[in-house]
Amino acid sequence: MLAEKKDIKNLLKISGYSSTAIEYILRKVNVGKIEDSDTHAVYTGPCGDTMEIFLKIEPESKEIKKAKFLAVGCAGALTCGSALTEMIKGKTIEQAEKIDEEDVVNWLGRIPKQKIFCACLAKKTLKYAIKDYRKRQN
Repeated sequence: MLAEKKDIKNLLKISGYSSTAIEYILRKVNVGKIEDSDTHAVYTGPCGDTMEIFLKIEPESKEIKKAKFLAVGCAGALTCGSALTEMIKGKTIEQAEKIDEEDVVNWLGRIPKQKIFCACLAKKTLKYAIKDYRKRQN
C-alpha cells in the first residue's frame, strides 16, 4: 500500500500537480456530504465531470461555517473542489462569490493546464449553491 501511494504521488507530480494539490487528492480534503446543509448544488461541466457542493451558513453573518463536496471526475476535479471548499470556509457568501478560477489555481500552486476547467467546475458549482441559498432565504 505504501508503495502504491508513492507511485500515485509520483504520477500526479509528473502530470503537473503541485504538492498541495497532491495532498488534497490523497487526503480527500472536504470530500463528503453535509446532511443538514443550508444549501447544495450539483453541476456537470462540459467534460462530463460532476460536482456537488454542500454549505452550512451562519444565518446572521452569512459566513460559511462548513463546506464539503462530492465529485465524479478526474484528479483535477478533486483537488479543485478541495481547494475551493478550503478557501471559502470563514468567508461570507459575498466574499466567496468573488473567488475566481485563477484564485483556485493559485491556491493550489500548480495543476496541469488541461485541468484549469476543473477550477471552473468548482466555481460554477459554488455559484449555483449560493444562488440556491438566496432563493431559499426569500
